[in-house]
Parts: sequence; C-alpha cells; structure tokens
Amino acid sequence: MKNLSIKSLIPYLSAVIIFIILSLAYLSPVLEGKKLRQDDISRHKGMSKEIVDFREKTGEEALWTNSMFGGMPAYQISVKYKGNLIQYIDDIFRLGLPHPAGLVFLYMIGFFILLIVLKVDPWLSIAGAIAFGFSSYFFIILEAGHNSKAHAIGYMAPVIAGVILTYRGKYIVGGLLTLLFLALEIQAGHPQISYYLFLLLLIFGIVELVGTVKSKKYLPFIKSTSIILIAAIIAVLTHITNLWGTYEYGKYTIRGKSELTTDQENRTSGLDKDYATQWSYGVSESFSLLIPNIKGGATGLIGDKEYALKNVDAQYKDMVAGNANQYWGDQPFTSGPVYAGALIVFLFVYGLLVIKGRMKWWLLAGTILSIMLAWGKNFMPLTEFFLDYFPGYNKFRAVSMTMVIAELTIPLLAILALNKVLTDPSNFKQKIKLFSYNVNPFYVTFSVVAGLSLLFALFPSVFFNFLSEQEVFSIAQQKNSNPEYANQIADFYTNVEIARIAIIKADAFRSFIFILLGGVVIWAFSIGKLKKNYAIVLISVLILVDMWAVNKRYLNNENFVSKSKIERPYPKTAANKLILKDKDPNFRVLNLTVDPFADASTSFYHKSIGGYHGAKLRRYQELYDHQIKGKFNISVLNMLNTRYIIQPDDQNQASVIPNTRASGNAWFVEEVKVVKNADEELEALNDFDPETTAIVDDLFSKYLDGFAPGFDSVAQIQMIDYQPNHLQYQSNTKKDQLVVFSEIYYDKGWNAYVDEEFVPHFRVNYVLRAMIVPAGEHKVDFKFEPKVYRVGEKISFASSLLVILLILGYGFYEIRNYFRKEE
Repeated sequence: MKNLSIKSLIPYLSAVIIFIILSLAYLSPVLEGKKLRQDDISRHKGMSKEIVDFREKTGEEALWTNSMFGGMPAYQISVKYKGNLIQYIDDIFRLGLPHPAGLVFLYMIGFFILLIVLKVDPWLSIAGAIAFGFSSYFFIILEAGHNSKAHAIGYMAPVIAGVILTYRGKYIVGGLLTLLFLALEIQAGHPQISYYLFLLLLIFGIVELVGTVKSKKYLPFIKSTSIILIAAIIAVLTHITNLWGTYEYGKYTIRGKSELTTDQENRTSGLDKDYATQWSYGVSESFSLLIPNIKGGATGLIGDKEYALKNVDAQYKDMVAGNANQYWGDQPFTSGPVYAGALIVFLFVYGLLVIKGRMKWWLLAGTILSIMLAWGKNFMPLTEFFLDYFPGYNKFRAVSMTMVIAELTIPLLAILALNKVLTDPSNFKQKIKLFSYNVNPFYVTFSVVAGLSLLFALFPSVFFNFLSEQEVFSIAQQKNSNPEYANQIADFYTNVEIARIAIIKADAFRSFIFILLGGVVIWAFSIGKLKKNYAIVLISVLILVDMWAVNKRYLNNENFVSKSKIERPYPKTAANKLILKDKDPNFRVLNLTVDPFADASTSFYHKSIGGYHGAKLRRYQELYDHQIKGKFNISVLNMLNTRYIIQPDDQNQASVIPNTRASGNAWFVEEVKVVKNADEELEALNDFDPETTAIVDDLFSKYLDGFAPGFDSVAQIQMIDYQPNHLQYQSNTKKDQLVVFSEIYYDKGWNAYVDEEFVPHFRVNYVLRAMIVPAGEHKVDFKFEPKVYRVGEKISFASSLLVILLILGYGFYEIRNYFRKEE
C-alpha cells in the first residue's frame, strides 16, 4: 500500500485492459454468441447427461451415474461442490469473460502477478505474461476441450508467487497468497497439473534448503516452510470433498492395483507402464520449443500445407497430399507441438549465462526434469524411477504433459534475463568466462540459438530423418508384401520426405527471423539507440506476433459454431429413436458402431455398456477385456441387462438388435459358486448361467453363512422406481432368497435397505451386487450415500470460509493502516 497513487496504478490497470483485449480479440467469435467446438466437451455432455438432467429436475447432486460403464461415481464427471466457496473467487479472477476468453485472461494475469512479485518492470511483465499465456500448448488444449487442465495451468504462476514471497520473508502476505491461489489451483480440478506444480515447488524447496545449509540461517527457512505447509493443508481442505472422493475411488479404478495375479507384467501400483507412456515426447521433438514444426506440427494431411508440396514430384503430389501425415514424431498422434516462442527460448538460454543465484538453478532444474520426464518411454530409466518410486506419479497418463513445467520456467527465466538488461544496459556489455575465454553472453547465445535455427533451416537432413518409426516398419512390411512395387513405395516416401523437409525449413527460418529481430532490438537498446519503453513495446509485439500466428494454426475462428450445435452434440439417430421407445427406466445398450470404451455418444441417450472416461473401474475394465471385447460372452452381457445391441448392417448403417435374454434389473438365483480369488471369479464367467448361478469370491462367503439357496417358483422382484442414486425394488418370496442386482458393486457409498432397515450386500459375478432378501413382501432400496460427500462438504465450507475471512481481514487491516497514515 506504500506510495499508492493513480499514476502508480497505470501499468497494472493497463495490464488488465490489455489482457482483456487480447483474450477477446483472439477469440472474437465469442462476442457474436458463438461457442468453441471442443471434442472433449462434446464427450463430457454425453458422459454427464444423466447427472445434469437429474440436477435440473431435483436440484440435487446424483453423485453416481449409470449411463457409463454400467455405473460409476460422478466425482470426476459433473458434480457441483457447493460447500467450496473458493469457486466464487475464481469467477472474479476470470472477470466473467465468456469461455474460453476467461481462461486465456487467467493465463496472463497469473503470470503477470508472478513477475511483479519478482520485481520485474510492470510494462515488461505484460510482455512476459503474453509470452506465457500464448504458449501454443495452452491454446491447443482449449481447442481439445481440456478446460480443467487450462484452468489449473492458469493458477500455477500465482501459487509460485506466493511461495517465493514467503521464502523472501514476507510471511503474512506470502502465506495468504499461497493459501488463496493454491486453493484456486486445487479447485480448478486437474490433479495432474497440480502434481506437476508440486514437483516444481519441490525443486524450489530443495534449492532453498541447499542455500539455507550454506548460509546456516535455518530459522527463516523453517518458518517459511511451516507457513507453506499450513497453507497447503487448508487449501486441500477447501476442496476435500472432491479430493477425498477421488482418492477413495481411484484405488478401485484402472489407476489402482488389480486383484488379478495374471498379466501383471509391465504393471505398476497404478497405470500400466505402456498406457502411462503412450504419449511420450520424442527426444528430438523437444526442439519444438524453439521451432514449432520441427516434427511437422499437428497430425494431419500434408495437403493442408500447400507450400510443402512445391518440390514434390508431380506424379506423386496428389498421393502425398492426400495420404501422408505431416507429423512424423514419436507420439501416436498430436493436436500440435509445445512451442514456447523462438525469442523466448533465445532469452532463456541467455538467462542461463547472465542470471545468478538460486533462481537460475531452480528454473534450469525444473526445465530439464520437465523435458526428460516428457520423453517417457524414450528415456525409461528416469520414467521407471518415477513410476515405481515417486508417490502418485503412476496414476497419470500422457507423460508429455510434464512439458507444462518447461512452458512456465522458460519464459520466466527469459523475462528475468531481459529485465536485467533493460534495467541496466551495462549488463549487456559484461563478459563471462566460458572455456577459459572471456565472452559476451549475448553474442554467444545468439550464435548458438539463432545459429542452430539457421542450421536446421539450411541442412535439416543432417539432424533429422523424416520418417517415424511406425512408417519405417510399415515401409518394410509393404515392400515384403509387394516386392514388385518396392521402387514405387520408395519413391513415394522419398517425396513424403521432400514435403516434410519443406515444412521444417519454413519454420526454422521463421524462428531465426524472430530471434534476429529480437536481438537487434536488444542490441539497439544496449548502445543507446532505442529507449527502454520502445524496446519493451517492440519485444512485446514480436512475442505476440510470433505466438499468435502459431496458435492460429490450431485454434482459430473455424473452431467456433452456433450455441445450438454445442448444446446437442450428438444428433438423435434412427437407432436411438427406436430404443427410446422402450420406457423401462433402466437397461443397458452396447453400441458396436463405435469403440464402446471410447464413446460418449451412446451415454447421451442411453445407459451404456461402454463410455468415455480415463478413470473407469478396474474390475469393469477387466470384465470388458476378458469377457466382452474378444469373447463377446453373451452371458456377461445378459447379466449386465444389455437389452439392445447397436451394430452396423450390410450398408454400414446402425441397426438395433434386441436381446431378449437380458437378465433384467434383479433376479433370484438357485445356486452359489464360491471361488478362491479374482482370477477364478473371472474365469468362472466363461461358462455360467447368470439367472441360475451367482459366483462369489471367498472374501464375501461370510455373508452366506446359514443361508441355503433354493428354487422358489413364485418368488418375484422388480424395480419400482429408478433414480441414479436411489433404486427401489419390490420383493415377494416364500423363503429367504439370494438376489442379484444388475448394478455395479461399489461399497464406498452404496447402502442397501430392506423396509428402511440397513442390511449388508456383497459382490458377485465379478462386478455386480447381491444380497439375501428375507421371505415375505419387502421393499428393497439401494441408496448412494457416500460419507466423503456428506462430511467433505462441511469441511470444505468451513475451510473455504476461513480462507475468505483471512484474505478480507488482511485487506481491511492494510486499508485501515493506509488511511491512518494519510491522516
């Protein structure tokens, strides 16, 4: 609050205005009421349809949905956590801007806060915020619909700002900022990004500890660390409902450990290693930080880049344009590269030579770890170490995502280096010792980074081959299968290489030009030919033009559509209409016209055997892999109450096949088969009749003590009411009966009641529920009542209210002191 005046506020108000203008200008269709078409958001609408419909109808949260994978908790799909008041602060930071402009604004304002905390010139901080906010990956994920990821990235920088302030002795304001922004970071709801932020902060803490040991001043470090830990605990508590529910559920998903003892090769206590590292960044692909199309850019046809076909042989031009992929990197496919900006990478390398102290080593270590972890299967010693020994790391897939750390550390060090020069031009002339020579770090950096870009442009074939491993394997197969066409195959791929060389040359020259122009601006300032403010403006324009143009390759006006198309992403097909004529409230559909386990369209209209989600129950995944995917075990489909199967007909049109043998919602069985473990339980499904036999793991045999199954000719049970979180049945039997429910077993919330009295239930047939129903007429209820939600919401409300009161209290204290001094 010191020296507060309108004049002093101009740079900060200007920053907000500039960020708003840039966000809306780039995403200008939102001003026309259009919506960004995002594939993952379309899938989310399919995934969440039942949950949203229930919320709109009742005003309550279902917490469970039966529309995907037979049934699963809704924690990771669409649950509103009303107890967490931090969400209202989040709305303030995004200024109510239309989506996704609010997220782009958040990118920039968050990084701006970090630079201000590091005492960077406010006007230069605007340039730095643009450099960070317009990183290509941050726009690519918006196009894909990874909104929670983008949201969490937006709060990474201000969390770091709070931590740095705390370790610089600003205990109160630093601790409060850490608390506030960490609570917002967690509330954004992307644990993987938060985990990577933790890795970066861990490195920061280690660097601080090393410095503390050297200085032997332990008390400030202990105080700062204690404050950070307390802030972290409270921040976690503000969102404890979701975190607790996710942790509890995660142990039973594909991110948890399997109970099967077979097929354990290449598994961790979380995801399988192959699955976790499927999207691994190539080692040479890492140069995309400097040159965006170093591996061709995004997956797509070469024909989309007409300039690439200029030198292709005329007889192969159409074939190359329409059949060859412009991307030749190591990933299965990609929506675009991780590009940090040519000028920013140049300044980052410059910063490694001119910035002194802990800050440089922290940012360098974070960058190196980020890139090497992103290599994944291409650098397995490090990857396996983290997967096997670093807590929680094996719960996440797409290791290439660790590059978000580098996308923060690179522009941060770059702007710190530029700030040093702009603050004192004499820094430009200072020399450093390098290999026993006194050299100017600026010229060395220019020679290395600009020179490398120029070499890539002039002699790309020296550094790269232009075929992916998959293509090399495919070429060998094609030649072996069709030796008579070996020459034509070779000629085709030679022309593919010619096109790809043109792609890399264009972008390498482009990066060289931006580095050259930026270098000239800095050089002109250093010799007094250009004023500081003009230099900052020119650098800002170069950064913006560079990043804006690259981002437009992946997110542009063509990605926007009318609001109506977004709200109903899956048009109702004839097959959907036919099935919807069945008014039974609860049965399942298997759609074979799509990949059932990578599809959300079926869930938009029906309760699907499949679905689209990265955290499905492991047992259900194993059931699908072992009994449905390959064997198409009709008995398993029957027990899942699969009443309709959609499959392509002779004309490849969707046709509906009714399954008249579907077992229904619940049924009594005459026989119980007890097995020793999960392996035997899954194996027993190969040959059984679900309507007569229940397969029970020995773990649950205690529930059968004293019970003798038998046939009852008049026994009846039927569903009388359906809600996703409350199922009601009417039972009528002459004797105690074992009833199997075609519902997914998940005991961390589902409770069973007979005539409103709690009764135990247990798992049968690998994934379903069962219970003993007493003789007579009874009402049977299943209610989803997870303790994590009931208790968590109370904790969340109390802790988030505490955060708000602390922030408001400190703000009131500062304002009061300011006006007292004015008097």
